[in-house]
Amino acid sequence: MADVVLSGAIRSNLLSMQNTAKMLDQTQLRLATGLKVRSAIDSPTSFFTAQGLNNRASDLNSLLDAMGQAVKTLEAADQGIKSIVKLVESMKAVANQALETKIKATVITGNQTGGPLTGGVTLASLGALATGHSITVTVGEVSHSVTIGAASGQVATVQNLIDWANTTFVGAEPLTATLTNEGSLEFSASSGRDLAVTADNSGTPVSLAALLGSRTSSTEGVNRDKFERDFNNLRDQIEQLARDASYKGVNLLKGDLLSVFFNAEQTSQLDIAGVNLTPEGILNIGTVANQSGDHGFQADSDIRTFIDTLNAATNVLRQQASTFGANLGVVQIRQDFTSSLVNTLQGGAAQLTVADTNEEGAKMLALQTRQQLGTTALSLANQAEQGVLRLFG
Repeated sequence: MADVVLSGAIRSNLLSMQNTAKMLDQTQLRLATGLKVRSAIDSPTSFFTAQGLNNRASDLNSLLDAMGQAVKTLEAADQGIKSIVKLVESMKAVANQALETKIKATVITGNQTGGPLTGGVTLASLGALATGHSITVTVGEVSHSVTIGAASGQVATVQNLIDWANTTFVGAEPLTATLTNEGSLEFSASSGRDLAVTADNSGTPVSLAALLGSRTSSTEGVNRDKFERDFNNLRDQIEQLARDASYKGVNLLKGDLLSVFFNAEQTSQLDIAGVNLTPEGILNIGTVANQSGDHGFQADSDIRTFIDTLNAATNVLRQQASTFGANLGVVQIRQDFTSSLVNTLQGGAAQLTVADTNEEGAKMLALQTRQQLGTTALSLANQAEQGVLRLFG
């Protein structure tokens, strides 16, 4: 089919209207999507530059998440230190209470049934006791036994037993054995700990009355065993608390290492070294052993040594809290910086690709007006040919 012949004026108006329609479609698309550059076809330079900026912003956003987790790890460690400080203060209070509690002796007194004892009385003649039986004296957790007999290392008389007790129980659990003026055998534990005297025959218990006849036991004051148990229980809690102060498997109170990266290339980072904040670690808080060679809380000087240790542990905890606080400050500063940088990168990318809706809206109004004017102009250009048509009317 032959092409339709258009006059020059009509063809010019038609091309103008086609261009207007094309620009109107483009403006409508920008308003609908909010983007002036949607692909590399629109503007290769702007598109790929914006893509690079957005990619870096995305990488930094991932780092921000990691920094946030690092902050939580440091906060968990800080809360752990604060709680350990409270436990240490409680231990110090227990030690001070023990120091204020004055110890008085635990005493066991007994005599021979029917009369007073003398140093020369043989032990084998006392009640059911006989040569070969053993006598055990226990002060607190320390026990010593001796066999009745005349051989070396054995005891035969009441005086032998007194001498053995006075030379055997020294150091951690001192014991004094004497004969009173009334002829009674008396054991006195100056530590105030529980005191027991028992006897047996190769595993068969012998009545204590058989050894001491009429026997009395008295505690003239309180001992410090309870304070020692409380102290050790609190010490165990420090160990448990330090073990539980972890976040996502990282425990800075048990010596773990936390590495925080500040750029995608991992060339900028902060390594936060954990410490072993346990009684066996740098706190160096010992157990009140309460055994041979260890006076426990029985000696005031030993309690003061424990208090000094607790004061040193408090200083260590405060210094470590300060160190973790400084590291936390660094991470938070880099976190704020990275967040601002992400906003800058995204803003730069938006300047290259995001459409100005005000400008596009104004363009649309202008193009709609131009489209209407084009239609009117096309109608005027077509009137000349309509005049020719009227000649045939």
